[in-house]
Amino acid sequence: MRTWTGRPFPLGATYDGEGTNFALFSEAADRVDLILIDEDGVHRPVTLTEVDGFIWHGYLPGIGPGQRYGYRVHGPWDPAAGHRCNPAKLLLDPYARAFEGQIDNHPSLYELAGDGPDPADSAAHTLLSVVTDDAFDWEGDVPPRRRYADSVIYEAHVRGLTRRHPGVPAKLRGTYAGFATEPVIDHLLSLGVTAVELMPVHQFAQDGFLRDRGLSNYWGYTSIGFFAPHNAYAADGSRGEQVTEFKSMVKKLHAAGLEVILDVVYNHTAEGNENGPTLAFRGIDNASYYRLAEDDPAHYFDTTGTGNSLLMRHPNVLQLVMDSLRYWVTEMHVDGFRFDLAATLARQFHDVDRLSAFFDMVQQDPVVGRVKLIAEPWDVGEGGYQVGNFPPLWSEWNGKYRDSVRDFWRSQEHTLPEFASRLTGSADLYQRDRRRPRASVNFVTAHDGFTLRDLVSYNDKHNEANGEGNEDGESHNRSWNCGVEGPTDDEAVLALRARQQRNFLATLLLSQGIPMIAHGDELGRTQRGNNNAYCQDGELSWVNWDLDLEQRDLVAFTRRCISLRAAHPVLRRRRFFRGDTVTHEGQPLADLVWLRPDAREMTEDDWQRADAHSVGVFLNGDAIAEPDPQGMPVVDDSFLLLLNSFREPVLFRLPDPAYGERWMTRIDTSDPQGLSDEAEHKAGSEVAVEAHGLLLLSRPSMTASGTARDHRPDGDAP
Repeated sequence: MRTWTGRPFPLGATYDGEGTNFALFSEAADRVDLILIDEDGVHRPVTLTEVDGFIWHGYLPGIGPGQRYGYRVHGPWDPAAGHRCNPAKLLLDPYARAFEGQIDNHPSLYELAGDGPDPADSAAHTLLSVVTDDAFDWEGDVPPRRRYADSVIYEAHVRGLTRRHPGVPAKLRGTYAGFATEPVIDHLLSLGVTAVELMPVHQFAQDGFLRDRGLSNYWGYTSIGFFAPHNAYAADGSRGEQVTEFKSMVKKLHAAGLEVILDVVYNHTAEGNENGPTLAFRGIDNASYYRLAEDDPAHYFDTTGTGNSLLMRHPNVLQLVMDSLRYWVTEMHVDGFRFDLAATLARQFHDVDRLSAFFDMVQQDPVVGRVKLIAEPWDVGEGGYQVGNFPPLWSEWNGKYRDSVRDFWRSQEHTLPEFASRLTGSADLYQRDRRRPRASVNFVTAHDGFTLRDLVSYNDKHNEANGEGNEDGESHNRSWNCGVEGPTDDEAVLALRARQQRNFLATLLLSQGIPMIAHGDELGRTQRGNNNAYCQDGELSWVNWDLDLEQRDLVAFTRRCISLRAAHPVLRRRRFFRGDTVTHEGQPLADLVWLRPDAREMTEDDWQRADAHSVGVFLNGDAIAEPDPQGMPVVDDSFLLLLNSFREPVLFRLPDPAYGERWMTRIDTSDPQGLSDEAEHKAGSEVAVEAHGLLLLSRPSMTASGTARDHRPDGDAP
């Protein structure tokens, strides 16, 4: 085959309309063979003789989209020095835009020979890289670019959300195309969410130990291709068609006003430790791509719990990650990223370093630095829990919010002070760095752990279906079954569970910061107590759209809460409360006031009471310090939020007329849809808040110029 010298950049396989340039980084290689795989399965090797800066490259005229290929890398086999080159293993292109097939856990994928490299050829048992064409008609696609303060994130699994949806055509269920169908988008829009955060869609590999148990990797946190959409989520995953299908999905979601955020896994790969399969990085240049144990480079330094960690201080690894991020923004038009186990990305050496090279590169990058960046701010290594410690550009999954809100609503003692901080944006975590409430991505549940319905139905995990003796998954869930473990016919228990779900959703959507809802929580989804359904690709994990009356009521309740949040800027402030006051009838009123049930302001002694489970919060809509996006003053209704996590009703006295003469009920979690009627209450009167209940009251602005414009989210840049 005629081979031109080609170019070292860009890395990967780049089609230009007449041929394809191939470029692969390997500092360890002595020789690199590009393997072209024909329709009949014949392998045609092409040796790449050009190498510049450890990048092996060549250009092949006439080779275009749909061509399958892989690499065989010749070089040292010396595990004690960190080198594991073995040309018997067909390797994936780390920069491939698409893959075909899946690994099958065949022994040839592993190094089983003992002292030397395993001679078994893995080509028939691994994924194949595919040449693609980037051309796509975006038709003037414009990302919605919602402000952080206006965002409501919906964490979703492409397959799990759509696999059982009756409105999605059967052939499209579980696919990118199915996710972009009208019934799914209509549901998202009816809720009022502004962004979908997709669980991993980078190409991932199946785990051998799961295959042996008849299970599969459902969540997808075993990435092997950082540029390629996972092929199994495509209605047509052959010859790179998944790329076009993914782009079409993004275009339709954008047209509906929804942002697309990707949950990305750059901290480790599917190759695992030294006992894992050789698929790509290990055989290309093991010592450059992975963190190896300093005292024994034959083993891996692992802070992810998966067997390996990428070497984020190596320039070519940093380049790989940054190139991938830019690709997904520029070519795939995504709007942001949630970084799995992001503390690992900050480990220059052993410690987590917020000034690491990765964060420096993101900060200055003109593409990546301008989209939404969300960190899962921990890993499993020493010192890995870093909530509140990421750079100012970043938002974080606030695990402390999750824990505090769960503890408050299950009536744990000594929970009120921290709960108050979480409800108001977690200034104690973020304000010292001049960060704003948008730094906190608030959540009560996520893919990892109980669903919302299970959180109020189980005290203990029930993961027997995973085949690990119920030893996997978190054991300390801060859950409460409301009196009975699991399914029950007890009407009192069921009513309490339903109310607790509404309490959690209302708290989440009335808190300052960015709320994130786990898919199906608004539908009362259950996993029957399984809090680690990573390997359950079936009805246990898939969203069930066959709803009973209680579930339909929960959907209506969620819509009501999101709608109120969207309509009122005092519920989604861009800056922290700071004691700003306005004067009404001679009395100054702060932007935030904490009240006891008797309407007196909370004292230090009140905060320190172990049994403090009831509190009122006054949110002053006349004292919003920040202007709107056009620089105009913001005036809003004021709200009184009454919270009772006691296991009996509590009478709250409404504060004196300086706070408001008359109050209207806006949310009442004792009602299945959140509001039986818009009851009116006078200042000084008493209102009952049910055991484990929440009541939200409002009154109009009292300022003379209370004519603020409609402050619903308007799609500005963050």
